[in-house]
Amino acid sequence: MIPATNQRPPATILFIFGGSGDLNLRKLTPALYNLFIDKYLSEKFAVVGLGRSKYTDESFRERLLEGVQSFSRRKDDLDDTWKSFSPSISYLQMDADDAGAYPKLSDFVAAKKKEWGEEPNVVFYLAVAPQLVPDIATNLGKLPLCGEKSHVRIVVEKPFGHDLKTAQELNALLGGLFAEEQIYRIDHYLGKETVQNILALRFANSLFEPIWNRRYVEYVQITASETVGLEGRGGYYEGSGALRDMIQNHLLQMLCMVATEAPISFEANEVRNKKVDVLNAIRRIRPEQVNDVAVRGQYGPGEKDGKKIPGYREEEGVKPDSATETFAAVKLYVDNWRWEDVPFYLRTGKSLPEKATVITVQFKPAPYYAFPEEATQDWHSNQLTIGIQPDRDIRLRFQAKRPGQTLAIDPVEMVFSYKDAYSSQEPEAYETLLLDVMTGDATLFMRADQVEAAWKVVTPILEAWENQTPDFPNYAPGSWGPEAATQLIEKDGFHWTMK
Repeated sequence: MIPATNQRPPATILFIFGGSGDLNLRKLTPALYNLFIDKYLSEKFAVVGLGRSKYTDESFRERLLEGVQSFSRRKDDLDDTWKSFSPSISYLQMDADDAGAYPKLSDFVAAKKKEWGEEPNVVFYLAVAPQLVPDIATNLGKLPLCGEKSHVRIVVEKPFGHDLKTAQELNALLGGLFAEEQIYRIDHYLGKETVQNILALRFANSLFEPIWNRRYVEYVQITASETVGLEGRGGYYEGSGALRDMIQNHLLQMLCMVATEAPISFEANEVRNKKVDVLNAIRRIRPEQVNDVAVRGQYGPGEKDGKKIPGYREEEGVKPDSATETFAAVKLYVDNWRWEDVPFYLRTGKSLPEKATVITVQFKPAPYYAFPEEATQDWHSNQLTIGIQPDRDIRLRFQAKRPGQTLAIDPVEMVFSYKDAYSSQEPEAYETLLLDVMTGDATLFMRADQVEAAWKVVTPILEAWENQTPDFPNYAPGSWGPEAATQLIEKDGFHWTMK
């Protein structure tokens, strides 16, 4: 997490495998550029892009400048600041499959160590397709410098495996090459300011924590909805689907933030221990229960905002009879003292009406027998809504008397908005996470046991779905998913909410 003061990390070399790729262009370099402006980077800092594409140092910098111009949250005085920042960037053309090329990385580190007069931290960021990770990690693990546990780190992007078995295999591979404290499994959702604020909301305010339990909370909802379809990612999405792509990682991690017990400190392993406790406490789903607690969907062709939308099966890279879900909703229970019998509803999908990530904590209704019947016509239970994106806010709904001579009760809201409360720009998620890697703070990163515990939650659903033939497509683009998702929550007497 970003420190309270502008404490810079030590001398650092950041190698980016897939340096010429989209992630570096859109996210990594713009994040590094903003950290540079905010003086969070060491004066002794180097970024080396690695890839098979042909670039000189200069042409690579020009390419990354285009990314900063398009995707950075800061574009003022770009000429002067880029001139100061860009000399730290270089490019090394190499094939990640060529084991003989890896000593070049050691040579670069040795040269910088001599130039700077100190031992630098070395970060290997694997911004590559998942199938390339094992070979790159294996080749890196052969370098003597990677045995320097306190100075060398490796960053792995999601997905962390395709299922529990492959996640365990990947963890075993990485664990055989690096110490666990060197491995940073990155989930960008955990770097979002509003996600981090959940812990502050809960544990820095005595107003909320005493009622954050089964006695007062009726249910919790977490929604991550997208308005777009595949956007050219058909090849990737066919092998993933909504449950793997979003619920197994992003949504379960947000569930952990909502449900975790108070840590005794904010030391990385203490916070991660509490999250693992939540994942291990989630009630296991038996095969015969899957259809009662999990729903999947796939959007078909239709119209949205007056435009014709192709169905998922008509997208490029998608099989014409694909059974990959573009929508998933599940009901989970956390079986511990705090949350027993409180349902957690999670849903995510593509081609939905609204792009938003929202957490809703619904409190149990207060008794209203003392009020006259006409006063309770618009009675609503208290509700806390945490907007993760695009609206970064917290809304508390409570009851208030309507002005006038009669006693009438209306729901009203108190709203905290980041945009209205703070004039400074919030850091992007990758800014927070990259700085944490460089300073050695693993609080917001997935540990091996966290990854495997999350896979254990969704594995019964995945296995059941693999043995069933879904009736796809089953929802129209621009709708809120299949009817079965509505029934999933309404059979419990509740309904899906956003804000």
